[in-house]
Amino acid sequence: MVVGIVGYGAHIPRRRIKVEEIAKVWGADAPSYKRGLELLQKSVPALDEDTITLSVEAARNAVARSGIDPKDIGAVYVGSESHPYAVKPSGVTVAEAIGANPDCHCADFEFACKAGSEGMFVAYGLVKAGLIKYGMGIGADTSQGAPGDALEYSTAAGAAAFIMGADEDRVIATVDETFSFMTDTPDFWRREHMYYPAHGGRFTGEPAYFRTVTGAARGILEKANLKPKDFKYAVFHQPNGKFPKRAAKILGFSFEQIDVGRLVPWLGNTYSGSSPMGLTAILDVANPGDRILMCSYGSGAGSDAFVFTVRDRVREVRDLAPRTRCLLDENVTFVEYGEYAKMRRKIRLAEK
Repeated sequence: MVVGIVGYGAHIPRRRIKVEEIAKVWGADAPSYKRGLELLQKSVPALDEDTITLSVEAARNAVARSGIDPKDIGAVYVGSESHPYAVKPSGVTVAEAIGANPDCHCADFEFACKAGSEGMFVAYGLVKAGLIKYGMGIGADTSQGAPGDALEYSTAAGAAAFIMGADEDRVIATVDETFSFMTDTPDFWRREHMYYPAHGGRFTGEPAYFRTVTGAARGILEKANLKPKDFKYAVFHQPNGKFPKRAAKILGFSFEQIDVGRLVPWLGNTYSGSSPMGLTAILDVANPGDRILMCSYGSGAGSDAFVFTVRDRVREVRDLAPRTRCLLDENVTFVEYGEYAKMRRKIRLAEK
């Protein structure tokens, strides 16, 4: 039974803010962020853009590439840590917007930045079990960073959607293996009623990100009996430009293997959409037979790893929707900090 990705899509807001624009407001050293975190700019959602609207656009692009009737999608899962409602699912809005049937199973997932890969994993599992024909997993966020905090230089917005299926003629990349690695490591959190998350500073690197990502990657390599040299591409969660490069080096992957999917210097950290969006950029250029490793990361802490092998059909479908790099590089509008703060609702009117 061949189970894999039959459709994929991404969406990125057109607005950007440069690192220098944020730094000049807080008197920070912009070059240090460029050198230390390897960040240049990030995406900014408008007032009418949220996790749901981003998810809908990515999902529509995935449906366009799949060529399937959305009524055959049996599950829609939206993974995010910035769902617009505390109590109201995002998934049902997305499912109805793409034309799925009311009997479609919907759920919202949360596991910090790992929530998107969770949706992909469950959709894949349900298809493999034969419970549904097609399932959609989405990673999307309009991530939050407190004014003046280091996170403000990276927190961005974007979405990636994947439709999993077992239709031999439609699979564009097979799922060859999966593996998850988790520990109770509280490196980043946001309590109820807190508007911005808190984090453990350098603690978020070790023992959180690197132990977890390398644990998942090594686990799946052993499980699949593969080595880094067996992969054409790899994509790791991208909280900044430096972390995925270091993780790749620790594991034995080259910069060339991660370069295509490393979007963060120009996009920022899209949290649940981070590694899934990198995967969409890879699928936009990958050739049949190329093997891809994707490894997500969510604070708290956990990683989901996947091994994919690209099939011939990818060449037929990749131009049926906008390519991720085009969404990232074209039709971009830069904003100043005041407009950014207004759109991110960092400025609030006093109650009368």
